[in-house]
Parts: sequence; C-alpha cells; structure tokens
Amino acid sequence: MRQLCKGNVAIVKGAILAGCRAYYGYPITPASEIAEAAAFYFPQVGGTFLQAESEVSAINMVYGASAAGMRVMSASSGPGLSLMQEGISYLAGAELPCVIVDVMRGGPGLGNIGPEQGDYFAMVKGGGHGNYRNIVVAPASVQEMAELTMLAFELADKYRNPAIVLTDGFVGQMMEPLDLQLSELKSPDKPWAVKGTPETRPNVITSIYLETDELEEQQRKMEAKYLRAQQAEPRSELINTDDAEVLLVGYGIVSRILFSTVEALRKEGVKAGLFRPITLWPYPSKSLAEAARKVEKVFVVELSNGQMLEDIRLALDGNVPVDFYGRVGGNVPSVAEIQEHVLARIGAAV
Repeated sequence: MRQLCKGNVAIVKGAILAGCRAYYGYPITPASEIAEAAAFYFPQVGGTFLQAESEVSAINMVYGASAAGMRVMSASSGPGLSLMQEGISYLAGAELPCVIVDVMRGGPGLGNIGPEQGDYFAMVKGGGHGNYRNIVVAPASVQEMAELTMLAFELADKYRNPAIVLTDGFVGQMMEPLDLQLSELKSPDKPWAVKGTPETRPNVITSIYLETDELEEQQRKMEAKYLRAQQAEPRSELINTDDAEVLLVGYGIVSRILFSTVEALRKEGVKAGLFRPITLWPYPSKSLAEAARKVEKVFVVELSNGQMLEDIRLALDGNVPVDFYGRVGGNVPSVAEIQEHVLARIGAAV
C-alpha cells in the first residue's frame, strides 16, 4: 500500500505492523505527531494508548508493559528523553525489550524546536547510569522511519534490550511516499515475562542485585550479548565508494544532503563517496574502515559539535585524515555550503 505520509506518523504505522500494541508517552515538539498518531491508530487494532502525566511516568509504564511480555513503545525529544534516562537504565538492567523514539531538537536545556543531532552521546553511549548499551537505528527517510522501527522491535526482542530510533526534526516532519506491506510481524514467545498465571508467577523482573557477585554476573551476561550484537548487527549504506578519493559521512537528514553533495562534487571532478551508518550502535566501524581504506580524506558532517566524530576517529584509528563540519542551533547546512567546505579543504577552487 502506497501513501503520502509524515515521518512521525510512519513510525506508528511501522510499530503496529511490528506487533506493538501499547504506547505510553507525552507530547513534545517535534515528536508530538507520534503521540497523536498513536492515539488514533492503536485503539483501532485493539491496542492501548495512554498519555502519561510526564515522561518519567511514561517510561515506567513502558517498563511494566514490557515486563508483562508486550511489544511496547514511547517517543519524545531531547528534554523528554533526559527525563526518561533513569527508566531506560532500569529497562536495560532488567533486560526488558522496548522501542523508544527520539526526534532530536536543538539543545541543551529547552533549546529550540529546530532539527539537531545533539542527542547522539545520550542515546548511543547510554545516558543513564551503569554498564549498558542501547541498540540505536538512524532512519533518513519516511520509508525508513517505518522499516527501521520494525527492525528496532526485532532487535529489542532478540537481545532483550531497549532499542532507540534516533532521528531528527526534519525527518520527523517531512512528508514522502510510504510503501507498506500489510502483514503483521509476530512477537516471539517470552517465557520470562510476568503474566500473573500460576505457571509464570515465580518470574521476577528486576534490575536490582544486592550481592556484588550477582550484579557482576548479570553485567557479564549483558556484556556477552552486547558483544554478539556488535558482531551481528552493524548496518550501513555505501554510495559511490568504489573509486572515491574523499569520503563523506553523515546520518539522518545530513546523509540526504551529503548524497546530493557527492553528486555536486563529482560534477566538479572530485571523486566523492558517501558512507551512511544505519545503526549507530552497534556502529559499523569495520565497514567504515574498509570504505575509507583508499581515500585521501574523510569528511564528517553533523548537526552537532561533533559527537559521531569520536566513533569515526576510533574506527579509522588515525589511518585517514578526518575533517569535521558541523552546524548547531537547529541550522541545517546546504549542499553548496558543504561542497565549498570540502573543496577548500582539498585545495580545489569552487
């Protein structure tokens, strides 16, 4: 089924097709359409929508629904995600799968409602306390808002861990054609869930381990699954990288701008390629290192002061020079702006 759809709404449609039947959240610009769409669609499929009194309440409702074995989600933006951090840490510690959407806006603090990518550290590195990781996917189109939300539910259940859909205000608010296959994915069996029956009543879902050895054992168990995910789940897209002399790297709306920048640079005689990470954790470091193996320079573009930049430098390990260009405050760079920056850095004339 093909339809014109807003990115934030596509997330809800993807979630429903993934078998999600519970949404708990609180509206916030530029993510409010997710709550609005969830309020409209979830009751139609027998699901639950509840607007909590705060983001703190919402994330703890997610904890309860996930513990009961449901596919459940929430969504917010930077200030709301800050309030959810403790709950996300609890979910990770209790090994409870869920999907949380972060439609990033300018910060810190209340900032503004312009698109930014300043939540990378908070979501990719884990903003709450303790040794845990979030699985993080980064859509760059309305189609991917649906598809990567569905993938996020699959990965969350596979690893019993929170999964984050990390996007920006531009992708959340834009409208594009969306193609959906109207077939629902089935949620896997969850024998660990607490459902209040005699068979499952002994199950206890918790993130508290009062004995030091027990907590260490739990953390080693979590560490092992994160290592498995690092091997199995990195995803990326490579465009015009076979003969590239310079490599541009970006995610979300930036990757779309860079796609056009690559075309513009090639018209100027510069062999440019694009590397787009689709998973931000686990980061596709091996693919990036391979794509950059023969290039003269890597250009990283972000709507931040340079947060993904750290992961790129780690992946490349000093083997390739890395240049950074960032805009903040809700400003989004143009193709011409990035093109001029690249040409200046490689010693070419505009």
